[in-house]
Amino acid sequence: MPNANAADAPASAARRRPLAGLPYLRLSTASPPPPDDKDCFALWDEYDMFPNVRRHSLLVAHIATSLAIRAAERGFDAAADEVRASALLHDIAKSYCLRHGGSHALLGAAWVVERTHNFRVAQGVLLHVHWPWPMPEQNALCSLPFFIIYADKRVRHDCCVSLAERFEDLIARYGKNEEARQGIRASFEQGKNLEQAFTNLLEWDIHEDTFDCGRLVH
Repeated sequence: MPNANAADAPASAARRRPLAGLPYLRLSTASPPPPDDKDCFALWDEYDMFPNVRRHSLLVAHIATSLAIRAAERGFDAAADEVRASALLHDIAKSYCLRHGGSHALLGAAWVVERTHNFRVAQGVLLHVHWPWPMPEQNALCSLPFFIIYADKRVRHDCCVSLAERFEDLIARYGKNEEARQGIRASFEQGKNLEQAFTNLLEWDIHEDTFDCGRLVH
């Protein structure tokens, strides 16, 4: 008799990472200007974001923008204004989905496309939880979606913490079953790989850095 668990494995993986089966499409650089802080804050109000989600988003934006600025200084094609807008909006649908259910990354990206028409900003929103395809070569990691992915993994609520601290919290809050825990562990490994790549490419030991967030990382 076939192993039911083995048969269910592809379906379980698809539920955890629904984008993994899609081909990766490179986005055109032709996009309208990204929304500025005022525009992003107006969208926060419009979509009734919880205060704690706003504080979290501000800190994620600070870290992601710091990485983008450093990358630009090192000669990488990193647009700090796009990175900041994407980080400010990465949880735009979080409060709605906490109330009503659904994927805050998918819904948030759809909202950002509709309201800003900037697909590069929306890409960071869509992919901030996990990069579903094989990781590109290291130089390509110094780009918008990866700054958002990493910065989000360094912020627990509204505090800058280490990756290990962040994922301990995620396991405690969302690791309700083995499938969920597998997804969280996969994101943790991805975060560690990004941290090492950024440390090498940006010549910056970001594991030890608190990004002037007012909290020491132990």
